[in-house]
Amino acid sequence: MARHRRTHPFRDSRQDIETARDIPDTAQTRAPSYKLAFADEAFMEREELRPVRLQLELLKPQLLMDEYGVESTVVLFGGARIPEPEKKAQAKTPYLAELSRYYDEARRFARMVTERSLAMGGKRDIVVTGGGPGVMEAGNRGAQEAGGISIGLNIVLPHEQAPNAYVTPDLCFNFHYFAIRKMHFLMRANAICVFPGGFGTLDEMFESLTLIQTGRMKPVPFLLFGRAFWERIINWQALADAGTIGPDDLKLITYVETAEEAFEVFCAAEGACGDQTTS
Repeated sequence: MARHRRTHPFRDSRQDIETARDIPDTAQTRAPSYKLAFADEAFMEREELRPVRLQLELLKPQLLMDEYGVESTVVLFGGARIPEPEKKAQAKTPYLAELSRYYDEARRFARMVTERSLAMGGKRDIVVTGGGPGVMEAGNRGAQEAGGISIGLNIVLPHEQAPNAYVTPDLCFNFHYFAIRKMHFLMRANAICVFPGGFGTLDEMFESLTLIQTGRMKPVPFLLFGRAFWERIINWQALADAGTIGPDDLKLITYVETAEEAFEVFCAAEGACGDQTTS
């Protein structure tokens, strides 16, 4: 996309970077201290620069999504290990193979949401996933099949994780900080959909629920796909019985089983939820 620049009388930073490449090669110009601070990777990687890196990681996706015209999103969380049904024979466990049906549900739900978004101009309710395999791939894939765009918020992990092939390239981001990545998931969210998954999915789910429960984020449709899976993993009622959450907190969650059911709940509630911020 075209870079948006302000009009001002000062030299552009890019001009200075290019000019600095052509300076005479001397002992002074070879010294690390002589490099422009914002073009010095070693300097930017220093421990003391962590606050700057945090700010940059928040700002870059924000600016690029704004420039792309993304107004609101529909968030899909879910497991990277859930295979598409055609590949469920490769699943590590029989239960994981059984959960492969949620790949198709995520794919169809994303397609429905994207078709609806396109009918409204294509800027609202853009599907956003973690950009990886499994349920994330299914969400981006469904959006692409509908002819729309989708966002992928990838993260650098010790084991290689490349973004899936269905994320819109201009909206494919890579993160170092989990916290900033989770902020970007929720800053524009008009709905949060959680499919079966592991630690990462649970982390994303509980942080989102906490923000809504504590009033740090406006309520949005919060859809858990697969009641049997979630009630096997988390005894929500036990938390309410113990008094560690209130009875009304259970109402934050809606169980759904199919893409059609989730789409109906989303469409019924979407008019009541606006753009979000966790500032």
